[in-house]
Amino acid sequence: MSDQGKRRSNPVPSSRFGRLWHLGMASGTLAAGIGFKGLTELTRKSNGSRPARIDLPGKHAQRFTNRLARMRGAVMKMGQLMSMDGTDLLNEEASEIMGALRQAAEPMPLGQLSGVLNREYGKGWEQQFRHMDLTPIAAASIGQVHRAETRDGRTLALKIQFPGVRESIDSDINNLAFLFRQFRVMPAGVDLGPLFEEARLQLHRETDYQTEAESLQAYGAMVGDDPNLFVPRLHPDLSTENILAMDFAPGEPVDRMISGDYPREDRDRVATLLSRLGFRELFDFGLVQTDPNFSNYLYDMESGRVSLLDFGAAHRVQPHWVEVYRHLGQAAYSQDREDMRQACIELGYLKEDSDSDDVNEMLDLLLLSGEPLRHEGPYDFGASDLFERVYYRGKDLFMDERFRHMPEPATLFLHRKFMGMFLLCRKLRARVDIGGMMRPYLGLEKPYRT
Repeated sequence: MSDQGKRRSNPVPSSRFGRLWHLGMASGTLAAGIGFKGLTELTRKSNGSRPARIDLPGKHAQRFTNRLARMRGAVMKMGQLMSMDGTDLLNEEASEIMGALRQAAEPMPLGQLSGVLNREYGKGWEQQFRHMDLTPIAAASIGQVHRAETRDGRTLALKIQFPGVRESIDSDINNLAFLFRQFRVMPAGVDLGPLFEEARLQLHRETDYQTEAESLQAYGAMVGDDPNLFVPRLHPDLSTENILAMDFAPGEPVDRMISGDYPREDRDRVATLLSRLGFRELFDFGLVQTDPNFSNYLYDMESGRVSLLDFGAAHRVQPHWVEVYRHLGQAAYSQDREDMRQACIELGYLKEDSDSDDVNEMLDLLLLSGEPLRHEGPYDFGASDLFERVYYRGKDLFMDERFRHMPEPATLFLHRKFMGMFLLCRKLRARVDIGGMMRPYLGLEKPYRT
């Protein structure tokens, strides 16, 4: 078996006191980075109508991020949620560091890893394997992944859950909610309760490996023999409550294509495959993998296939919500503002008695977002500034308290999923025929084919 190597590792704090201490240290780092003058300004701004923007020096942002990365679990997951869509509640340098939370989890030290393996597989577990890489190939908020080869020749990925993470979710979420209220980074009147509650429920789902195993198998059956996609098979004989064993998936994380020297045809292909898959998830499968972390997708240039990972965040979508999204898409395509308003009310964007100016701002923003849907042929995300126009206009309206309502909790992570699709197309600078994919689901023409 291989060495763990020189990669930094720290024990995952598993006790409630230990996790609270680390979060307190993170909060202290945040306060120290802002400084007395900054805290005074933060308090003054937070008492006004607009939330404060935190300017955190890079060295303090790094320490803050390291604290969250060391805690893993719900604290790190919420940091990932904050950074997914480019939100700049922090300054540009701090936002970039926070964004690193998507890949920055520290692995367990060898002793803690050995303890987990002994508890899950029992004494002499090594005899089941010909080889196991003790250095993880990936580490995230819930667990880390190791490559292994069994005695009977199977090459597997073992997803091993961090100890104490499942038991710490509720207290972590409560502590984070307290921290958010103290720093008042959201507009007055915005109730973050539904967001934290949905995050709590999702984290409990993600740490339930039995449920993830069922989602993995159900998703694989729905994808079927699609030659462009690879869903790893579950290996039940080596799966336990805290270890999920599955096929090892080849390929490079698609986020490496963002800065790497990949041909445009490959970037177009990946963005097209994943966009089409996103629409299939909602309209065909009724099962959506709602965590759009780019590292969950691997591209194998040799085969041209995209491997799909991490089904802990898979959500079943009720048919009612599928029809609401279909209705919204039809209305956005035909630019029917009244039908759009009704769909927005169902989704929780608006209320029946919302101010007419707020209604018009929302509908204008949605019509702007629907530009790729109404475009004929491939939409060139690389040549378009649409993301910036939508993002900054939406943020300005939100900060001015024009949008005071959180979406329906059942749809919160669907919004993040489709924002992630949009962001991936933009970052890959890809050409994708969004309209051609979407219009059949709106009953407008024959099914789309790649």
